Amino acid sequence: METLIKKVVNAQSGEIKALLWSFLYFFFLLSTYYMLLPLRDAMGLEGGTRGLSWLFAATFIATLITAPFQAALVARLPRSKFIPVVYLFLVANMLIFWALISAHVAPIVVARAFFIWITVFSVFTVSIFWSFMADLYSADQSKRLFGFIGAGGSIGSILGPILTGTLVKEIGVANLLLISSVLLVMAVVCANRLEGASAEAQAANPDFQAASAGRQKNPVGGGMFDGFGLLFKSPYLGGIGLWVFLLSFAGTMLYFVQAEVVSAAATDTATRTQIFAQIAKWVGILSLAIQLLATGRIVKAIGTGPAAALLPLVFVVGFIAVAMNPAVLFVVAGFQAVQRATNFGIANLARESLWTVVSREEKFKAKNIIDGSVFRAADALNAQIFNLMHALMSIPFLSVVTAGVAGGWVLLSLGLGRLQERKAKDQAAKAA
Repeated sequence: METLIKKVVNAQSGEIKALLWSFLYFFFLLSTYYMLLPLRDAMGLEGGTRGLSWLFAATFIATLITAPFQAALVARLPRSKFIPVVYLFLVANMLIFWALISAHVAPIVVARAFFIWITVFSVFTVSIFWSFMADLYSADQSKRLFGFIGAGGSIGSILGPILTGTLVKEIGVANLLLISSVLLVMAVVCANRLEGASAEAQAANPDFQAASAGRQKNPVGGGMFDGFGLLFKSPYLGGIGLWVFLLSFAGTMLYFVQAEVVSAAATDTATRTQIFAQIAKWVGILSLAIQLLATGRIVKAIGTGPAAALLPLVFVVGFIAVAMNPAVLFVVAGFQAVQRATNFGIANLARESLWTVVSREEKFKAKNIIDGSVFRAADALNAQIFNLMHALMSIPFLSVVTAGVAGGWVLLSLGLGRLQERKAKDQAAKAA
């Protein structure tokens, strides 16, 4: 197994055990999320598509409130304790929703609350995971290894929707939460084992020593609101924040177009859930193929910036296709699958690599704000922008405008890649 992984991933001595636990950690984490994602999208349609923009606004408020509490935990608890505390708290939340949905308590209110909660859930769990990875691996390691680690998440993103699509009509919507909670507990187990594996790796690999020595035992420190100030001090972080805003803009435009098409194609929650599950399944399959066969070598060969630029290029092409076929479910669903696969397979991993060259405080405090508050603020604003644009123009013209914005996003990606390379060289010079 070690020989095979070294050949496929270009892994080095001392990295294999930590790499495998990282892989399994992300597998269980995204299995959990992707079991719940089709349910979230289906519940978001309860009460009609016009209420979606207000749900996006509510998720922004929720992430803005919760971000300082995460920062407070990071400041006081070492990494090895902070991660289990957050994840097990979210498991308790799942059990509360299971009880409410099973008892049919205020179905529309609970559905909307669940929509907000699962969005916050994704911010906390995935952002914490990648903060951990950026804290553990060096910039060079991230280019080689993040593709394989991401493949674990892609396998989970395939398993999750398959479980949901297969079981939702057999065991009911509520009981999906019980299965998801078990998967998230398994992610906690893997995170704990990864801490032990990383300690062993530090003795065998210089990159681990430089990237993560002693960090599992030391809290980040500082205050709970420090992350907000960090965003205004660093043009680099500001650029990442703008990248995330543009991701939200393009993704929100596509999400609402998809919601209109799916809402017209299916009228009941179970059928809509199955449609969303099919999209998520193909996202996972495409992402996995890219990550296992190409990501590490693509990012290493072309660099972080060009790899991040592949996603906006997909949006340019996809929205042109939607402009020509605005009401065809296959076109919209296919576009959604390809852009998500490109995002999770290459661009997102390149974006996470950008964080390997910043301070620990920026990784665990500012990153959560960008992934959470900035992204959800962008979602809320862009939802209103969609409503305004949709009122003033047709879907084809809206798609052309969004394709133009994505062209500017390409240039930003290339600029961030150059900055990351410069910072990595500066860090290497200081270490020498």
